[in-house]
Amino acid sequence: MTDAVLFDAREDGIAVITLNRPDSRNCLSREIRDGLFAAWERFESDPALRIAILTGAGEKAFCAGGDLKEMVETGMKVPPRDFFPVPYDSIELSKPTIAAVNGVAFAGGWMIAQACDLCVASTNAKFAVTEVKVGRSSPWAAPLIHMIPQRIMMEILLTGKPITAQRAYEIGLVNRLAEPGEVMDRAIELATEVLEGAPLSVAAARQTVMLATESGRGSALVAARRASDVCYNSSDAQEGPRAFAEKRKPDWQGR
Repeated sequence: MTDAVLFDAREDGIAVITLNRPDSRNCLSREIRDGLFAAWERFESDPALRIAILTGAGEKAFCAGGDLKEMVETGMKVPPRDFFPVPYDSIELSKPTIAAVNGVAFAGGWMIAQACDLCVASTNAKFAVTEVKVGRSSPWAAPLIHMIPQRIMMEILLTGKPITAQRAYEIGLVNRLAEPGEVMDRAIELATEVLEGAPLSVAAARQTVMLATESGRGSALVAARRASDVCYNSSDAQEGPRAFAEKRKPDWQGR
């Protein structure tokens, strides 16, 4: 890890990953990319960490996208498959993630926020897929069709114009809005709500959502049932009903 990306492993099972180059609006420079790859690997490999929050340092930007100066210097054409650290794409993750968008999320910033499972945004945040403005492309935006309506997606990609956090919330891109300065508090609240669930149940729920977006109705049902077997056959599946009957908080073991 470097100081370009900060990693906070909290005792409550939440990992906070912070892009820490506010002077460059946390753009995806080489040091940021390297730091993110290392941070996601650390999160995934630590069994004590169950959910991660990705955010940016400073008040202006979550992430302003790729490093355009670097692209000019290197003459970059098609980015390599593993060039950007995108959760669940170029990074293999099995645990849930939350984007805490504290400022602008443009181009690659939108990309990494979109890749997270959930999103909390400051009311002064803005989102944009700006690739058409600089002659680039945004193939990474393809999964967006499972999150927002087609016509809205078309306008966002074709115009490259920013949308407000309120608009992002209205179209379903953002789960919760927060006042400026309270984004991390709201993100931690959301993460805590997720952590209240049984670990294997949360994992099965996440798999169910992803399977549903990638399959037809019938095949999604079959795959989701299969993905839920581990959860149903776990000790926690007995502990949950027992705790409910005994009117106490369940003691999840994750097995």
